[in-house]
Amino acid sequence: MGLFLLKISKILLTICACIYCYRKCILEDKLLSLKMLENKNFKFIENEIKNNKVVLFMKGIKKSPACGFSGTVVAILNKLGVEFRDINVLFDAELREDLKKFSDWPTFPQLYINGELVGGCDIARELYQSGELEKMLKVYTR
Repeated sequence: MGLFLLKISKILLTICACIYCYRKCILEDKLLSLKMLENKNFKFIENEIKNNKVVLFMKGIKKSPACGFSGTVVAILNKLGVEFRDINVLFDAELREDLKKFSDWPTFPQLYINGELVGGCDIARELYQSGELEKMLKVYTR
């Protein structure tokens, strides 16, 4: 009987610790993954990066970038002959903010390849100059 009570008390202590951590995370707004499941923008972002091999969340569109950083990444992708999905974040402040949370990346553009965030303009430029970006995108060129 004593061993049984000891096991039960350990289980209860574990449950209490889990509840404490869960409540603390809620209070500190750290349960982002649970919020992602409910957020329509997160579902949209996830769908876009899942269904398109190369996605650029940018200011403007690929035919008319609205900032120099977005324009630089578009130019790089065009030089490499890559087909890519462009998504304009300028006219949807909520999408912009949700994308920053989703990616944990504060700026635009945001380049995704094969479902993974590569980074923004500086990283794309560095990868392009080193030849790494071309290797990453070789299978997606026109």
